[in-house]
Amino acid sequence: MADAFDIDPKAKGWRGSREVWLAAARDAFLDSGIDAVKIQPLANRLGLSRTSFYWFFEDRDAVLQALLEDWDETNTKPIVQASEAFAETIAEAALNMIAVFLPGGGFENKLDLAIRGWAHQSDAVAATVNTTDEMRLSALRAMFERFGYSVDESDVRARTMYLVQIGYISMQVQEDLNLRLTRIPNYVKTFTGHAPTQSELDRFHARVGKV
Repeated sequence: MADAFDIDPKAKGWRGSREVWLAAARDAFLDSGIDAVKIQPLANRLGLSRTSFYWFFEDRDAVLQALLEDWDETNTKPIVQASEAFAETIAEAALNMIAVFLPGGGFENKLDLAIRGWAHQSDAVAATVNTTDEMRLSALRAMFERFGYSVDESDVRARTMYLVQIGYISMQVQEDLNLRLTRIPNYVKTFTGHAPTQSELDRFHARVGKV
């Protein structure tokens, strides 16, 4: 959403846009937490009047809801798409999913961590996070079922895969990318029961840019 700030805020009569205000809210949230997402500080950040905010959002709650929707769109959509992507084997399907959580894969770790932190302060946000987690798990379960796993086994394998990825984020694991890539074949075997072939790994490395 960085391009939202490209317009000169001093342009005569410019009130910003929904995208500009949401981008400012997102940046404030990621920088300082949900308590930093307040209308006047956002206006100050943008160099706009407080009243300009109300052209695009009814109130603070509306922009907070927009932040949740932005998170869902940003971080859930890539998981669902990867779960449905073409794969000849379950190992290749698992590699498709793992790629989502690597740099450039579409999933924004910092945003997910921030939302989960917010959920500790709000029962309503926690309920939204739980619903979203279930949606993501459902996509993963369907991926395993597509390759012949039973419903029960698909559920456990989906949870194993997803909770490992979220654990990386929640623990803020600092790990060299190449080190993580060397571990991926064993992760795939753990998640699926099948090791990826060398050709599958070669395609995966070409996609994620192994150095």
